[in-house]
Amino acid sequence: MSPLIKLENITKHYQIGKTTFQALKDVNFELMQGEMLAIVGASGSGKSTLMNIIGFLDHCTTGQYFFADKDVSHLSEQELAIIRNTKVGFVFQSFFLLPRSTVLQNVMLPLFYRGTPRAEAKVLSIQMLEKVGVAHLAANRPNQLSGGQQQRVAIARALVGSPDVILADEPTGALDSQTGHDVMTLFAELNRLEGCSIIIITHDREVSRRCQRIVTIKDGQILS
Repeated sequence: MSPLIKLENITKHYQIGKTTFQALKDVNFELMQGEMLAIVGASGSGKSTLMNIIGFLDHCTTGQYFFADKDVSHLSEQELAIIRNTKVGFVFQSFFLLPRSTVLQNVMLPLFYRGTPRAEAKVLSIQMLEKVGVAHLAANRPNQLSGGQQQRVAIARALVGSPDVILADEPTGALDSQTGHDVMTLFAELNRLEGCSIIIITHDREVSRRCQRIVTIKDGQILS
């Protein structure tokens, strides 16, 4: 089986004034279809830069990025945006739910960007809210939810477009330990029962131990 994601000798340089900062150094990385993987590293290790490249939010400086066997290393911003909006679901520490929209409207939002008819988008979104256990909150606003409930809504929003991979950046960072454990259990169930491919970016070893494989990054280099 070919990897869903394959990075070969990826580097990333940033120019800060007259100084060049190398955020990633010859990174090689693979994610297989249906795998749940953690990328672990301290602040400044390069894990966020790596996530941005994997999620089509940034370009690598050198190297090759293959997504579903297609070389996507040098696509235009518009081409990257299309892949990002159709192939990747994002879950963030801060949830990023629209405060004036209902739970249902928040989950429907990615489908609107794709031109999905409203009736179909509503059905798909309710189904996804049921899957993550918060369909009964569909009419609520985000400020009426607990942190764990907000993160479940964010996960539903990430999943509603049936992406090829979920990228979760510190998804338990704003949650207490028990709620974080519950969210990780949900990720594990989605991976096991639905076959979701999931990458979790974290500095929390307890979170990483819930994944099938751990990749450690330090000073811009993959150690394991």
